[in-house]
Amino acid sequence: MREASSTIGVLLVNVGTPSAPTARATRAFLREFLGDPRVLDIPAAARFVLLNAIILPFRPRRSAEAYRSIWMEGGSPLLVHGRAFEDALRRELGVGFAPRLAMRYGNPSIADALDAFRDQEIDRIVVFPLYPQYAAATTGTSLDAAYSLAAARWNVPSLRAVPAFYDDPGFLQAFAEVARPEIDAIRADGVLFSFHGLPERQVRKADEGGAHCLRSAHCCGAIGPANASCYRAQCFATARELAGRLRLDPAAWTVSFQSRLGRDPWIGPATDATVRELARSSVRRLAVICPAFVADCLETREEIGMRAKDDFLAHGGSEFRLVPSLNAHPAWVAAATGLIRRVSGR
Repeated sequence: MREASSTIGVLLVNVGTPSAPTARATRAFLREFLGDPRVLDIPAAARFVLLNAIILPFRPRRSAEAYRSIWMEGGSPLLVHGRAFEDALRRELGVGFAPRLAMRYGNPSIADALDAFRDQEIDRIVVFPLYPQYAAATTGTSLDAAYSLAAARWNVPSLRAVPAFYDDPGFLQAFAEVARPEIDAIRADGVLFSFHGLPERQVRKADEGGAHCLRSAHCCGAIGPANASCYRAQCFATARELAGRLRLDPAAWTVSFQSRLGRDPWIGPATDATVRELARSSVRRLAVICPAFVADCLETREEIGMRAKDDFLAHGGSEFRLVPSLNAHPAWVAAATGLIRRVSGR
């Protein structure tokens, strides 16, 4: 029997990206992404019809145009920044760790990363879902895929997972360090924390007692046993902590949720409506922070940095600033290193 490797693999999992900013590549990505029952959590027959009759015939072309507007020399921003983070983390962790980036959908794949760990004779792996707040459609499906693929192997590796880190001091401090200069640069009189949205039904599913989530206007005012796994509550907790670290006036910041899909009710308030409302009010200089994303991507660069900016300026705002995501910022690399070391025991 071979001796187990002393090196610990670190599986860095993010959502994924098309391989190219084309309708064909985007269609393949959307088919895999929206075909996941944890993402589009409706009956299989309805999901098949919605995906193949409504979404895939029309959405890939529009999505490809959006990707083209932000595409970088090395690929999509999510991939480029993910690779830079992987490299920086490798240097920071040092000997004894082997970080590897993987995407839940598309490439580099989780299966390929697990193959690489096996080839290196690495049988202890820390799975690091790169989503600060827990949701079944992000963290849940990434862990599901990693566990399932690992369990299907004859020699099953040992896996440990980094939990949701929405309130981790290192993560919060890193975002505060990135955001403070951007807020100051435009002398922002308004700060918006925009998080990725979810259908309300998914939030209710996370409430296993069924008596708390979305039952009152103040259900996300604090984290407790009833909403410990609630994505929306964790988002509000992140925003409160960041606002405190940034020393923001309570009247100068707000929370919203972006990226709605379909006609079902999604958690709110909605970012697009909130941006217009702020522009029509007394806010002239708006900074937007997206703390659900640790790497810049389509949802930050195009949806917020382009479309939301145009909307804000068109409705009366004078200056708009998208705060960059953490990407490979040294403070984030240090915070991620701490999270990995705590889970690995090293």
